[in-house]
Amino acid sequence: MSIYKRGQVWWVRFTSPNGQRIHQSTETADRQAAQEYHDTLKAKLWRESKLGDRPSYSWEQAVVKWLGETAHKASQKEDIKLLRWLDPHLRGLALTAITREKIRQIGDIKRLAASPATANRHLALIRSILRRAAREWEWIDQAPLVRLYPEPARRIRWITREQAERLLSELPEHLAALARFSLATGLRQANATGLRWDQIDVARAVAWIHADQAKNGKAIPVPLNPDAMAVVREQIGKHPAVVFTFEGRPILQPNTKAWRKALERAGIENFRWHDLRHTWASWHVQAGTPLHVLQELGGWETPAMVRRYAHLAPEHLAEHAARISISAPNLHHGKLIAIK
Repeated sequence: MSIYKRGQVWWVRFTSPNGQRIHQSTETADRQAAQEYHDTLKAKLWRESKLGDRPSYSWEQAVVKWLGETAHKASQKEDIKLLRWLDPHLRGLALTAITREKIRQIGDIKRLAASPATANRHLALIRSILRRAAREWEWIDQAPLVRLYPEPARRIRWITREQAERLLSELPEHLAALARFSLATGLRQANATGLRWDQIDVARAVAWIHADQAKNGKAIPVPLNPDAMAVVREQIGKHPAVVFTFEGRPILQPNTKAWRKALERAGIENFRWHDLRHTWASWHVQAGTPLHVLQELGGWETPAMVRRYAHLAPEHLAEHAARISISAPNLHHGKLIAIK
C-alpha cells in the first residue's frame, strides 16, 4: 500500500524509479492532502530519475551535512548557537528558495537587535553553507551573493604593566595565577583553562596546544618564559591532570563576579578576559618582537591578524621619517637637496 495511516497521521511507502525505498510521514491527518503529498513526491522522484532533474535539498539537510563535515572545528559550538537563531527564519526552505533578498531580510532583523559584527557572523555562516552546497556538494547551481554590513574599526584594548600588576593584586589566587600565565603566554582562554600536565615539559620550559585544540586547527608551540614557569611551578601537586584549578576542580570560566570586582577595584574599565591576549601581543610588539614571530607565537593563521598591533611599535619607521626633518635637511656631497 502506497499510503496508509499510523495513528492520526498518514504515511507514504513506495519504491522510487532508481530503487530507493521511500517510507516517511506526510505530517498531516488529512487524507486528501496526504495523497497529494504522495503524488507530488512520486512525480518529483520520477523526474529526477528519468529526466535528470536536480534533487531539491532543504536548509535542514544542508545544516546536518555542514555540521557533520565541520565537527573538527573548534568554533562549532558557536556555529550551533548561530544556527539555532537562524532556524525559524530558514526552516523548511529549499536551498533554491534562499535568495539574496531573503538573506538580506534575515540580516536586517539581526542588525536591528544587535551590532553589525553580530549580524555579519550569522550572514557569513549562511554564505559558507550555501557556497559549500554549490561548489562541493553540487546541490545548487550557484550560491547567492551575501553582502556584509560595514563594521567600525575596533581599537585594540590592552593595559600597561602597572595596570596589570594592580589587577593581579586584586584577583583571588587562582584567577591571578591563570591571568599571569595568560599575560606571559598569550594563550586563548579555552587553551589556558584546559591546559593539562601532559602538555607541559617543565624541564625544557615548553608547552604545546594540540591541533584539535587550536582555533586554526594547527598545533601551537608555547615557550614558557620565567613568569610562566613561576606560575606553572606553583600549580604542581594541586591536580593530577589539569594545571589550573579552584578548590580541586578545573577552572572552566574565569569571567566571574570575582574577575569583574577585581577590575573595578583596579580601576580598569572595558576590559575582557580575552584582552589579556591583546595585552600580551601589544607588549611583544612594543618590545620589538617581529610580527612574523608574534604570528607563530600566537597561533594566528594570517599575518593580517597580527598587523592589528603594528601601530604600537612605530620605531622601525623613525629612520625614514627623519629623512625629511626641517632641522636636519638632507645633504649630498655637501649640497642641500631640495625635497619635492
